[in-house]
Amino acid sequence: MKAIRIFAAAFAATLALSCGTKSNVAVDVEMPSAAEVDSVSYLIGVNFGSFLKGNNFAEDLSEINMAQMKKGMQDFLKAEGTPYDENFGEQFKIDPNTMSKVLNGFLTKKQNYKAALNRAEEKEFLAKNAKRADVDTTASGLQYTIIAAGADEKINPQDTVWVNYKGTLLDGTVFDQNDSTKFVANRVIRGWTEGLGLLGEGGKATLYIPAELAYGERGNRGIAPNSTLIFDVEVLKVGKFVPKENKK
Repeated sequence: MKAIRIFAAAFAATLALSCGTKSNVAVDVEMPSAAEVDSVSYLIGVNFGSFLKGNNFAEDLSEINMAQMKKGMQDFLKAEGTPYDENFGEQFKIDPNTMSKVLNGFLTKKQNYKAALNRAEEKEFLAKNAKRADVDTTASGLQYTIIAAGADEKINPQDTVWVNYKGTLLDGTVFDQNDSTKFVANRVIRGWTEGLGLLGEGGKATLYIPAELAYGERGNRGIAPNSTLIFDVEVLKVGKFVPKENKK
């Protein structure tokens, strides 16, 4: 709560400084130039954008009611006292001290809606995708298209692999892409481990990974809850796992 108060106070102080005041009294000191006001205004926007993005509040400004945001800033600037005063919040339409509660409630609803929408879209997509002649489905629900099977010896979960890959969401957004990246086959999401097991060195495939074989209801950085992931995978090299001999 204290952090929110400090953020609000610093924001208001900066805004007030950038606006300045007019007076008929002449002094031999220059006010900030229009260019400086523009610079400060822009940085206030950057600061606010950082807050929105850092709290996963909005993907773009279309999610923000700009009129209400402006009113909130104006009300804060006109308010008497400081955020540390006991009755400071009573001057506002919504008490700033309830920010965490209101914001968390908003984010929870937004997350739940996105998760439900993604689950519905996944169900529809996988049902249609499974009917394609070049797509197979495993018992776990993983769907895949083998472009090249590669070597006869398939990848085991403890093997080390070097791969090129590109990951996309159902809407075509590329969320991850790497060339010649190295990892152990069982230290990634379940859909990856299972998909790699279908290939040998030199193999290529497209993996259609349901959310429950990926990041599930929690999602991950840049990946919303219940997201279906599509990976184009090329296996460049396989380092076979060699168990250590038991010491006697």
